[in-house]
Amino acid sequence: MGFNCGIVGLPNVAKSTLVNALTSTAAAAAANYPFCTIEPNIGRVPVPDERLDVLTRLAKSAKTVPTQLEFVDIAGLVRGASKGEGLGNQFLGHIRAVDAIAHVLRCFEDGNVTHVEGSVDPVRDAETVETELMLADLDSLERRLGPIEKRARGNDKEAKAQQEAIETALALLREGKPARLLAPPSEDRPLYASLQLLTAKPVLYVANVDEASAASGNAFSTRVAAYAAERGAACVTISAAIEAEVALLTDADEKRGFLETLGLAESGLDRVIRAGYRLLDLVTFFTVGPKEAHAWTVPQGTKAPQAAGAIHTDFEHGFIRAETIAYEDFVACGSEQGAKDAGKMHLEGADYVVRDGDIFYFRFNV
Repeated sequence: MGFNCGIVGLPNVAKSTLVNALTSTAAAAAANYPFCTIEPNIGRVPVPDERLDVLTRLAKSAKTVPTQLEFVDIAGLVRGASKGEGLGNQFLGHIRAVDAIAHVLRCFEDGNVTHVEGSVDPVRDAETVETELMLADLDSLERRLGPIEKRARGNDKEAKAQQEAIETALALLREGKPARLLAPPSEDRPLYASLQLLTAKPVLYVANVDEASAASGNAFSTRVAAYAAERGAACVTISAAIEAEVALLTDADEKRGFLETLGLAESGLDRVIRAGYRLLDLVTFFTVGPKEAHAWTVPQGTKAPQAAGAIHTDFEHGFIRAETIAYEDFVACGSEQGAKDAGKMHLEGADYVVRDGDIFYFRFNV
């Protein structure tokens, strides 16, 4: 499973508490002091999807297998991380390895939990982290530019393209803007992706509020939501403390009842997981049968052979065609056979682009 979201933020914003709740384990250390998380803790979590439960019921599947998303808890950053302060180099290296960033921001007052900056200000904290990432990107690009300029002067076409991309990114960063605001033409996207810029990664802001504010948010989370909207980013408000309590409950009805008493329709973690999934621009397709109903994850724009390869590489190498039924048609017809009888099953070739909710049966030859 190659899609992961790094959970970042300043120390003592409850990142590790959130990861504990996400994975329903105590795998990530949580303590009231900076750097309690030294190595990144990784947890895979199921992506909530009611469609999978419906398919399981209709197909009378013996087993249900949800798709998963990987969350990585990354050690807290402090001001100066781009220059090696705190665990700066480790932090930046771990960020570089993830596909997207879930930025946890402290939106609660608590005299028993120290704040590394001395006061609670989530927008300032967001800008501190963003600034450190931009400084790291600037340093990385400026160190690479000299050797590439030298090669470009020797009429190296690849080096010339790299030089142009680096100079474009540098100009934006020097204006104090993150690289995710770059909008290169589609043919140049692989080139920009090869720069591995930290600020090019999509961001989800997670406003961590006190328990009393879990349902409606507070003044801090309102500021975070506005900050995110200005930057075209997503924002989710949760209470990590409540989510940690919910994670300890094993009975689904008990969880639902507990959330209802707090005025919550669903777990905040479910919203974080779904938002992270959308952040990575992923789609879900299904395979359904009597043995199991299985959800699979692929990037938006994936074609049928590559979707088959998500199940097994042999399926991609020997791909012949795909039999596909839209989720809505499967449900309306009540079964695979019902959809076939109604003419709702389609045969698709190698150029077919997967749509969210497609139900596939792949034909292949090895």
